Amino acid sequence: MTHPSCLLALALVALGASGCGKGDAEPASSAPAGGSASSGAIASGGAGGASDARGGCGPTLILSESDVAAARRDTLEESVPLTGDLRPIETVEVRARIEGDLVGLYVREGERVREGQLLARFEASEEISDRESALASRASATSALSTAQWNLEQSSELFRAGAIPEQDLKAAQQSVIAARALVAAADAQVRASAQLVGDTRVLSPMNGIVEKRLVDNGERIARGAPILTLVRTDVLELAASVPARSADAVRVGQTVRFEAGGRDFTGRVVRASPTIDPATRAITVYVQVPNPNGALRGGSFATGRVIGRSIPGALVVPSPAIRAGVPGSPPFVYRLEGDRLAQTPVRVGVVDQAAGVTEVLEGLADGDRVIIGNVGTLGRGMKVQIIQRDARGAAR
Repeated sequence: MTHPSCLLALALVALGASGCGKGDAEPASSAPAGGSASSGAIASGGAGGASDARGGCGPTLILSESDVAAARRDTLEESVPLTGDLRPIETVEVRARIEGDLVGLYVREGERVREGQLLARFEASEEISDRESALASRASATSALSTAQWNLEQSSELFRAGAIPEQDLKAAQQSVIAARALVAAADAQVRASAQLVGDTRVLSPMNGIVEKRLVDNGERIARGAPILTLVRTDVLELAASVPARSADAVRVGQTVRFEAGGRDFTGRVVRASPTIDPATRAITVYVQVPNPNGALRGGSFATGRVIGRSIPGALVVPSPAIRAGVPGSPPFVYRLEGDRLAQTPVRVGVVDQAAGVTEVLEGLADGDRVIIGNVGTLGRGMKVQIIQRDARGAAR
């Protein structure tokens, strides 16, 4: 025998399932522009989730609080996305200027070096001997020049006294010229030999860090062979690709916010490629990033955005709330009017991809509540119930 209370419950369910009218339902494929489906929303009632636009007793759409957002005022940033690799602002490969045996290598990978610091040393006995020989040759040439100049002075006095012919005077003058040339040649030889001696000492060309050590002590090094690689990391450079369609929005001096290694950083656009890569249809933008504490490492992958302009006080909604209309019609949102849905056309402005919000220029007011994402079949006039949860997550 059926209990009377059970019969009453069955009668109420049957009454709720029978619609008193048919509203304008939107198909489930009416997804938000750029949005994603919500996982917590369910629709109760008859098949298709249609509602009564005239306030009848159609089915109720059950939503969670996360499926609804309010239009609000916020500062919006127009930006261009970019990705790329961080690299040191300067990389120098230190090479051998002479051929010889390496007798000292004084730094290892990861060590900081100063400009002018001794990094390595070659065996220098031959170069030192050549320099001493050049110094002796210059001393001899200088002495010969002094003798030639004295002879010229004596010949000039004798020629004025008529004691010697002009030919002897000319010979003395030529001897001075030749002696001066020998001194100049000897000076050049001294400078060359001194340079060779200096080249046996490998000095750091900049302040930086040793990235690679390519040789070891005792090796015979050919002239021009690489010895060390140094990098300057107090400033890094981000070489990033920007789609060609956004190239005109990127200018030198703009701020760049990016993420690398799980941390946020800020840089500045210093230059941009003047041409578009035909393979990627993108331009390369170069961003300098201060790195005084070495928090960033060269070779890190970075993603970020170039900040174009800031719009304070913009009316924004989450981007998944914006839905694409049929071709030729504007986008729209589902706005809550009490406990019913209204389909409201909107005119949108800037999309802040990083913040996940879109500017609404017309169609909404501050505080209007809209449905986010694809929560199932929606329609104008559909009744909506929002399930609120307490601190423990239980529905109430």
